[in-house]
Amino acid sequence: MDLRQLHALLAVAEHRSFSAAARALHTVQSNVSTHIARLETELGSTLIDRARGELTSEGEIVADRARRIIGELRSIEHDLASLSDEVSGHVRLGIIGTTARWLVAPLLDALQGAYPLIEMVIIEATTTSLLPQLVSERLDAAVVNLPVDHPDVDTRPLFDEDRIVVVPAGHPLTAYDQLTLAELEPHPVLMPPTGTAFRDEIETDARRSRVTLTPLAEVDGLRLLTSMAFQGFGPALVPASAAPRYLDGDWVRIPVEGLSRRAVGIGIPRRSPPSAPTRAVVDTLVDLVTTSGTHHANIVPTAIADAS
Repeated sequence: MDLRQLHALLAVAEHRSFSAAARALHTVQSNVSTHIARLETELGSTLIDRARGELTSEGEIVADRARRIIGELRSIEHDLASLSDEVSGHVRLGIIGTTARWLVAPLLDALQGAYPLIEMVIIEATTTSLLPQLVSERLDAAVVNLPVDHPDVDTRPLFDEDRIVVVPAGHPLTAYDQLTLAELEPHPVLMPPTGTAFRDEIETDARRSRVTLTPLAEVDGLRLLTSMAFQGFGPALVPASAAPRYLDGDWVRIPVEGLSRRAVGIGIPRRSPPSAPTRAVVDTLVDLVTTSGTHHANIVPTAIADAS
């Protein structure tokens, strides 16, 4: 078994075909096929379903280990480099869209100044999509909705933010400057699906107030939900950062009494210690949120909330 075989397996797993994997690895398809065949012979198992271009159950086990092996080797290089020189290396950071809107640009700017040798890849997605990538260590860290209940993910809180309703012009709710959950109850609203942390916490708040909220539609993506409200589809229950005050449009933001704040934090794979560049990125994220998060309405950095 060698690293070329493991890289070939992971490339096929990601790109779902031998030809696409070869292009990603800058080689020819026959080389990928040879590496996979030798690995399967050595392990005595079929790792890829050729007809579907998908990993078999045995292939999933090997790929999971391969990601960790390759990640650990990369971390060794990065950690040793940081002892003798500036922190350098690759970091793949996932981030939810509502937070990416205001945090990614200052993060990249801060890293360019403090750690110019760190190469960043940013993946914007929902928490639902980011968590499997964290668990499989395809991401080094991710900014996600909390709580995260997974044995292979460690989390660190970043900030809390208010939940609001974004209401398009012409809707009856625009008559309100502030809403209670009881006043919201008669109006169907756009919400994330049941099972997401954001929706489950809304439902907990509603039960506490003896209110039942009716979904107008369920969409796993808070930026998309907000965009639907912006376009007039209907009111949406979203975090405050999804509709910042500097945005103008034919809609209004309305605070809601009785809704708890949404918690956002950083998730890191638990099975392998983070590399030096990953630690630098996480520390920079925490510093940025602590120093600049207070400039954003309805956002309270965790460090400040804990101190109060």
